[in-house]
Amino acid sequence: MLSLMESGGVAFLLSLVVMPLWIRFVARRSLGQHIRADAPATHLAKAGTPTMGGVIIVGAGAAGYVMGHVGTSIDFTRSGVLACLVTVASGLLGFADDYLAIRNARNLGLNKRGKLAGQLVIAGGFAAAAVWWVRTSTNLSFTRFSLPGWNLTAVGWLLLAVVVVIATSNAVNLTDGLDGLAAGSATFAFSVLSIIGYWEFRHFSIYHVHAALDLGLLAVGLLGSSLGFLWWNAAPARIIMGDTGSLAIGTALGAIALLMNLDLLLVILGGLFVAETASVILQVVSFRLFGRRIFRMAPFHHHFELKGWPETTVIIRFWILAGLFAALALGIFYGDFLKIAKVV
Repeated sequence: MLSLMESGGVAFLLSLVVMPLWIRFVARRSLGQHIRADAPATHLAKAGTPTMGGVIIVGAGAAGYVMGHVGTSIDFTRSGVLACLVTVASGLLGFADDYLAIRNARNLGLNKRGKLAGQLVIAGGFAAAAVWWVRTSTNLSFTRFSLPGWNLTAVGWLLLAVVVVIATSNAVNLTDGLDGLAAGSATFAFSVLSIIGYWEFRHFSIYHVHAALDLGLLAVGLLGSSLGFLWWNAAPARIIMGDTGSLAIGTALGAIALLMNLDLLLVILGGLFVAETASVILQVVSFRLFGRRIFRMAPFHHHFELKGWPETTVIIRFWILAGLFAALALGIFYGDFLKIAKVV
């Protein structure tokens, strides 16, 4: 427990203290955010806001993860190191996207093919390492490896992992459209993953996740760094995380959940991110098939903005939804524990 507190505390303080320095560094070099041409008119005022705050989120989160092992009996594990490395790799991909967008003076960085290719390489590398280096369970899981326990085989699990990592990274990326929305929503998910990591560690005989506490350290480290970032990202934002942060956060959520055997529970845990992605998919399908839009603009947080909701109202209400989804996921996990504990 002290290790978790150390990891989260160090990450939070680093993010909180270093972020203003990063803001000044980025501002001096005129590395500001460019706004989409079709964005709501209220977003035009955000043009030029320093971006790439994800650099500090990832850096502080990784530092917190490392510090959680200092002076403790907790060892680095292959699962924890792999999840940390894939998070950093996605952050680097996002950094390249952000930098190109700034250099080209438009809200477009890497093209779709280039970005997807990078995500496929990162997700594929993670999945292969998870199966053949970490030796993670290849069973399809909900709250544990034995539920439902269908063996997907190495190839099947590898394909699932690639889809999950790419989907979660893009889902958080889509959600990152309002000040504090993605960061605040992610803190709920990371909080639950931290709790579950500690719980799986304490009840190894049920969950059989050797690296549960180590993965929990990474989750709480990213929780702390996200909270520190949120201090400066709260509306009106002093800095924006950019793809550097959103791709890294989404990848971390997917990777940690997969290595904790929470494949299907992740859909509920990140329910808000799923809903945001679904709104985009529904919008595209409806327009292409029927020539009609379901929402005034997708992702659907913009729909409510265009209906007249103040930005802070949208953010807080979506945070409430994110918190409820996370609480539901934790409740389902604990309910299953109570059920299986009686049997064991």
